[in-house]
Amino acid sequence: MDDIPRVSEVLYVGLCHEIGTPTEVTVRRDVEDMKEMIKKPVEIYRGDRSMLSGSYGEGFRFKSSDMDIMYWHCHHKLISDISQARLYDRTKHDIILMEDSDTPPGFVKLQILTWPRKECIASSAVRVNDKVYMSSFLHQQRAVKVYKESKSYQRVTSHGPSANSYIGSTEYDHVLCIAGTHWPELTLPWIERCFRYTWPPEPVLEEILKNGYHCVPVGSKIDSSGIILEWRLSFSQAEQKLVSSMNHTQFLVYGLLKIFLKEILNHGVEEPLLCSYFLKTTVFWMIQEGSVEWRPNNLLNCFWKCFRYLIHCVNLGAFPNFFIPQNNMFINKVVGAARTALLERLDHYYDMGVSCLLQNPTLRSILEPALSSLTFVIPSAEGHIKAVLDLDSTVRREIMSYRFLTTDLLRCHFILLSTIDKLSRLSLSPYQTLTLQYCTAEILICTAFMMVNSTSNNTCKNVYRLDRIVCNMLKLASRVGPVSHLLYLALYYYRTGRYNEVLCVTYLTKQRLSQPYIMYHGDYVDRQRYSEAVGSLSLSRKMNTAWVENVTLMSEIHYIDELILEQEVSKQNDDGILIISPFVLTDMLLVLSHYRLGNRSQYLQSLTDLQTLLLNDVCRYVQSHLRGLSWQILGICQHVVGDLHGALHSYQESLRQEQFHNIKTATEKRIVFVER
Repeated sequence: MDDIPRVSEVLYVGLCHEIGTPTEVTVRRDVEDMKEMIKKPVEIYRGDRSMLSGSYGEGFRFKSSDMDIMYWHCHHKLISDISQARLYDRTKHDIILMEDSDTPPGFVKLQILTWPRKECIASSAVRVNDKVYMSSFLHQQRAVKVYKESKSYQRVTSHGPSANSYIGSTEYDHVLCIAGTHWPELTLPWIERCFRYTWPPEPVLEEILKNGYHCVPVGSKIDSSGIILEWRLSFSQAEQKLVSSMNHTQFLVYGLLKIFLKEILNHGVEEPLLCSYFLKTTVFWMIQEGSVEWRPNNLLNCFWKCFRYLIHCVNLGAFPNFFIPQNNMFINKVVGAARTALLERLDHYYDMGVSCLLQNPTLRSILEPALSSLTFVIPSAEGHIKAVLDLDSTVRREIMSYRFLTTDLLRCHFILLSTIDKLSRLSLSPYQTLTLQYCTAEILICTAFMMVNSTSNNTCKNVYRLDRIVCNMLKLASRVGPVSHLLYLALYYYRTGRYNEVLCVTYLTKQRLSQPYIMYHGDYVDRQRYSEAVGSLSLSRKMNTAWVENVTLMSEIHYIDELILEQEVSKQNDDGILIISPFVLTDMLLVLSHYRLGNRSQYLQSLTDLQTLLLNDVCRYVQSHLRGLSWQILGICQHVVGDLHGALHSYQESLRQEQFHNIKTATEKRIVFVER
């Protein structure tokens, strides 16, 4: 590959489409930042904080990436010097002293100075001579136990500091950690180094220092006798900020290294020695060192210098942690015969040069056109451009992937509304504004139904006033949210017996859902019609005109009588929500409302429409994981109108589908009702 600049530009553009353009990465980060701003006051009120870490939190969207989530309690106060204890009220806070005098660099022990009131700390306490310490082992095992007891998670195992589990095919790593804002003395050289090399920029560094760090429950494994007490210093929050401060070439090189590691270097290796954290650290060192020119037409050279640094570290058997260089992350890991085998593998790819990237099918498809034709050139500017629909799809997917915790919506909806009111007055990016708008609609819907469920004063005046408030809130939610949010108003009308109003809202929704420019999920949208209909509109108007999402029913809230059984079973199985395709719910409400009004021909037609949808759809209108509940809903409608044979068939079909909602018990009960 002699023509490095030209091929680098081609690879830059290809990686923009595989990993993300600058705009797409900005969308991901802006949306995550807004979600963080919305949930933070609620978490502080609740006393428990969380953050999304790992690749997803950094802005990558690899299909194989798991979800890494860190949790910590606000009332734990971690200090690095005994004099800092005076800053906190011992009657309100658990004071924990971090000790690093007799632990390997990057690892600490946590001494409990005040006997903890919280069970999560007390259950991890062990006495050593005349002191009490937190056991990292016991703390980590507690997290594993919590997730094993939850019916929502499957295949829960212990994995390093985390409790590893699955929900469906999605892998989760949950880490219960201790947060600190008093930076340990070991990190002072890193802070000085950042100022000296001017990376990260000073504002980023100040934010990093303000946000602090964590201790995660895993030992060094250097001395097996002490690992039960050792905790590893984690700088995940700082690393996220560092990744966010990268320019796009740096971000793509980091992504390219991750692809190279997973799909080339570690491909077919049962127990790989290298992990993506080493690659991230490599990029950090290379950026701060300042010897690499991070430009699109120099991307291959950037990759190669990072690769050479990695080989150099394996050769030495030493890989310095970016924050605490004394911490050799290869110790007791990249050693002996395994290190020799790894070095041989690395040397093999080094001898191939950057053509080693051709071992990966995706990278080969990007590079081969440039290698086979000396005149093949893609202007790097194209890497910044995607079709309007593709970018809108990214925005929609990022925003609508967020789910508030059910407990937060139920108990803290007024805090959330207050937070949204304050945030709406700030200067926000377009993507942050849209995220805030979507979350506003979600919270309004929850608050409206909560008000209905919690009312105890049933005088005519109060009922009328409450009804007017609820209707206004649901109408406002439908005006600022996606198209499918209209169905919550229809649900409320159905619950209150206004079947003609249900039909009016539902037919309007059905008409809007039938438009060819509707964006629901996947690639099922007429690209030309979408561009013509909403391409020139603002993001807010696009969401309200063309974007659709599933309808979510929380198990603690009563929506309609016909789904109470499913909600109760879902709640018993710790699921908390029912997720329904809006196309299914639309037909369900039409069937039930026409039936209540005695419109026989209309409810039979709507019933036929629903059955036809489920028989003929190939996951365009009903995603595969929602088909079980969808067949159940068809059975409920058939049962209500008196078609017991059809209902039995639909319930049986529901049992044959993927049991995403874990409502098998409800289905079996309905079968018993039909067969009586």
